[in-house]
Amino acid sequence: MCFPHAGGSASFYRDWGGALSEVEVHAVQYPGRADRFDEEPPNDLLRLAGDIADALVPLADRPLAFFGHSLGAPIALETARALQRRNIRIEHLFASGSLDAPLPTGLVAEEDPDRLLDDLVRMGGTDAEMAADPIFQEVVLPYLIADGRMFHDYVMPPEPLLTCPVTTLVGDRDDDADRRPWSALSTSPVREVRVPGDHFYLITDPPYAVLRATLSAAPRHGSR
Repeated sequence: MCFPHAGGSASFYRDWGGALSEVEVHAVQYPGRADRFDEEPPNDLLRLAGDIADALVPLADRPLAFFGHSLGAPIALETARALQRRNIRIEHLFASGSLDAPLPTGLVAEEDPDRLLDDLVRMGGTDAEMAADPIFQEVVLPYLIADGRMFHDYVMPPEPLLTCPVTTLVGDRDDDADRRPWSALSTSPVREVRVPGDHFYLITDPPYAVLRATLSAAPRHGSR
């Protein structure tokens, strides 16, 4: 299950299913975008994670792994915790663009539209031409700002600890990744993988090989 970044939608992962054909790939569509455009964007990260966990309970009879990029990393973390409270254990959590445990960054706390777009371009999330497009600004900016407010207001609870392994992935030129120890959040092994690129390295070079190798080696657990 893939969790998009701030301002992102499920379509960000549209090619992953074909590239990872040995597993079933799905992506979360947050409210307020794409086919959920008529809904209010979320304003409470923990509540959003709880809602996602509720929707995933019917899938508890199969192995689940989460991949979250940037804002998607803490949403994936809190969704995994919400499932654990229901005695459902995921197999693995991949936290991308979040070198260590998630904290708000300057980008997502920023609400000035011009500066926000400049930061998005700087980080590699879009190009300057797209960012200048009035339709892009009209459609994407409102929920990008809403995502930023939600992340900025998020306070990470200290518990429960995850019981699944965690892999952090970060671009070797990413100066925007969060930096607090993920190792303090799981009772299982936590490893760091450095990949070439900036904060949005996965646009041009998705980490398929890392995902494939990690998931193929993972022991399978049923829900408990």
